[in-house]
Amino acid sequence: MGTIRNVAIVVLVISFFTFVAFFGRLPALRNTPIGALHRVIWLHIPGGLRALDQRLTQGRMSAWIMKLAHTLWNDRHPVVMVFFILLLSVSECLFLPPAWSMLSTTRKINSVIILTLPYLFLYAAAASDPGYITPENLSHQMTLYPYDFTIFHPGQTCNTCHLLKPARSKHCSICKHCIAKMDHHCIFINNCVGYGNIHYFLLLLLTTANLTTYATYIGISILSDQVRAEVPSWKAWGSGFTWSQFTNIWAWALQENTRIGAVTLLCLLTSPLVWGLFGYHLYLIWAGTTTNESMKWSDWQVEMTEGFAFKRGLASDRQKDEATEPAWTRWPVESEQIIVRTEDGLPPRGPQAIGVGEWERVWKLADVENLYDLGFWDNLWDVFWPRYGFHCRSANANQKLPCVAG
Repeated sequence: MGTIRNVAIVVLVISFFTFVAFFGRLPALRNTPIGALHRVIWLHIPGGLRALDQRLTQGRMSAWIMKLAHTLWNDRHPVVMVFFILLLSVSECLFLPPAWSMLSTTRKINSVIILTLPYLFLYAAAASDPGYITPENLSHQMTLYPYDFTIFHPGQTCNTCHLLKPARSKHCSICKHCIAKMDHHCIFINNCVGYGNIHYFLLLLLTTANLTTYATYIGISILSDQVRAEVPSWKAWGSGFTWSQFTNIWAWALQENTRIGAVTLLCLLTSPLVWGLFGYHLYLIWAGTTTNESMKWSDWQVEMTEGFAFKRGLASDRQKDEATEPAWTRWPVESEQIIVRTEDGLPPRGPQAIGVGEWERVWKLADVENLYDLGFWDNLWDVFWPRYGFHCRSANANQKLPCVAG
């Protein structure tokens, strides 16, 4: 019982801190205990250790650690991806040999398929071009999405790549490239998640969550069979037993099948984390945004709450500067508004190059159009078949144009 309990505690603690590391900086959790713990782990504790090291070694240890951390966090390397592959493969090697003879033919076939898929999609997500923006493909990348004049404005140049930044793009300091429809850089695939591989990343999350859930189901089924063989009065979910008896019986089963029990516990405790990450990305698709864009929308919400954000309409016959903004894009709609912030909280004054009508103060995000949200199914279609299925609208008329790729 002690060994199983210790394994469960370790796995639970690792899962919890992994959740904090992944989700603690999200806007929705910024003012919650999860966000506070994230700041303690990544800001306050390192700050205290640096102050201590400054007194003990004049900062030499901190400098070495910061150099190592910079390499690990800001350069592409496969350390975490190798760890992820080892975690999967070692768990499978521990679980399958003792469990294989107890599986039916159907379960064996299902197991082979379910075990294989995460590796396939991990390779696809890691090896795919996430949407690198280069001088050669810049003109095509510029036509993928229109500027919304809220979080993406035309005419902005990447300070590193020295290229115009297409709408929805972002420079990745790890990949050293601007990425089309940048979502985030994922250390588990040693690659960015963007326009070119986000569908593979979603399938990796789905198949990994399915793998851990199916392994939990198989492990509990095998352990339940062992319990029923030893305790004939055992019923489904242990009904008729006290909590103490229930716990003792399961502790015995886990100790009698240590390898199966340990992997089952690992999968049981990590499945909610993987499903949660998959569910979060489904929410982003539903909202018509990305992880990068959700951060930008959060910043706008702060500006709106403080009363510094204003909006007004764009002229329907606006002429585009084709040097910084393509005449048309493959996206079916164009922006009809422009959002700006002011330093003094007063409406913008003086002649404005873009926009018509009076400036209106904006207090909440619900009053702002998200140009990239076409509804869940169209958003999902754009993730899995991004170059097909839409019609583009002319910049100067309501005529629909066929979308083309490059």
